[in-house]
Amino acid sequence: MEFNPKKKVSNFILLATAFAIVSLILWNTNSFFKKFKEEERLKMEIWATAQSELLQYSEDMDMGNLTIKVLQNNTSTPMILVNKDGSIKTNNMPEDKVKDSLYLHHNIKIFESENTPISIDQQGEHLATLYYGNSEVLNKLKYYPIALLLIILLFGAVIFFFFKTNKASEQNKLWAGMAKETAHQIGTPLSSLLGWNELLKSEKINPEITKEIDKDISRLETITERFSKIGSLPELKEVDIVEETKEAYEYLKLRSSKLIHFSFNTKVEKLPVLLNHSLYNWTIENLVKNGIDAMKGKGSIAIDIVPAGKYVNILVADTGGGIAKSNFHNIFNPGVTSKKRGWGLGLSLVKRIVEEYHQGKIKVLSSGKEGTIMQISLKVKQ
Repeated sequence: MEFNPKKKVSNFILLATAFAIVSLILWNTNSFFKKFKEEERLKMEIWATAQSELLQYSEDMDMGNLTIKVLQNNTSTPMILVNKDGSIKTNNMPEDKVKDSLYLHHNIKIFESENTPISIDQQGEHLATLYYGNSEVLNKLKYYPIALLLIILLFGAVIFFFFKTNKASEQNKLWAGMAKETAHQIGTPLSSLLGWNELLKSEKINPEITKEIDKDISRLETITERFSKIGSLPELKEVDIVEETKEAYEYLKLRSSKLIHFSFNTKVEKLPVLLNHSLYNWTIENLVKNGIDAMKGKGSIAIDIVPAGKYVNILVADTGGGIAKSNFHNIFNPGVTSKKRGWGLGLSLVKRIVEEYHQGKIKVLSSGKEGTIMQISLKVKQ
C-alpha cells in the first residue's frame, strides 16, 4: 500500500538531482584533470626540446637565455633523463636517493606507466629518453574526485540517519499516542462494567459469575494500565522474578486451551529484580501467545528461570515450527509478522519493554523444527 505517492516522487526527483550534480562535478573534475595532464605533457615536450638544444651546444658555444630559462623553470615535475650512453640525470627528485640505481629503475617503470616517455632526437639521431611522473598538484588532483565522493557519501549518510531517526521518533510518538488513546477509550466502558457488576452483586445470582467478571475487569484494568504507560518511563519496583513470572504463567495457563501443555521450572526459589509488574506480565504474555500461535493451538509451552551470575535468564520455549535464522533479529522490528492477521507490533513492544525500560536483553536463543526458545536477560538486584 502506498500511503504518500507524492512524497515518493519528490524523493525520487531529489535523489536524481543529487546524482546529476555529483555526476557533473565528477565529469568536470575528470575533464580538468585530463586538460591539466595535457598541459603538463606540453610543458615536458618543451623541456625536452630545450634539453635537445642543450645537448648540441659545445663548451665554446653560448647557450640561449630561453633555453636556460625553460630548463630551470620546471621545479615541480619529477624527471629521469636517460642519455644514449646510459648515464642518468634526475630533476625534482629526493637528493638522498638519486644515486640508488634500484630506486631510479623502479621509478622509471612507475613514470612509464603514468606518462608515455619522450624520445629526444636530433636530425634522426637518438640523444636521450625522458621519463617523467605526475607533479604533486596532479597527484593531489587525481584523488580529489574520490575525496569529494566520500564527502558527499558522508553527507548523504548523515542526512539519511537524521531523517531515519526523525521518522522513528515520529513513529514512536504515533504509537504512544495510539496506545494512550486506546487506554482512554477502554476506560469509559470499563467504568460502566464496574457499575453493572456491582449491580449484579446486589442481585441474588451465583457469586461465581460476578467473581469471574471481576477477574476480567481486573484484566481490562491491567491492559489499560499497560497502554497508558507506552511512551513514558514506567516505575520499576524491586520484586521477586520467580513470583512475578509464576503469576503470569498461572494466569495464561488457566485461560489457554487444554491442548496446550504448560510447564514451569526454576533453579532458584527467590531472586530480586527491578521490574514494572504490568509491563513484565505483558512481555511474558506476548511471548507465550506467540508460541501458541506458532504451534497452531497444540503443543507444549515451557518457562524456565535460570540464574546467570549478575543476570537472570527467563526462557520461554514452544514446540512450534521454528524461526528462520535470518529472521532472528528481524522479528523484533515493527511490522514483521508471519500471521495473516496482525500488525507485527508484539515483539517490537516486548523488545522495547525489556531493553529500554528494564535495561535488559531479549533474543532468540535457538530455533528449529523442534521449536523455539526466547530468552530474556534481566539484571539481578544486588
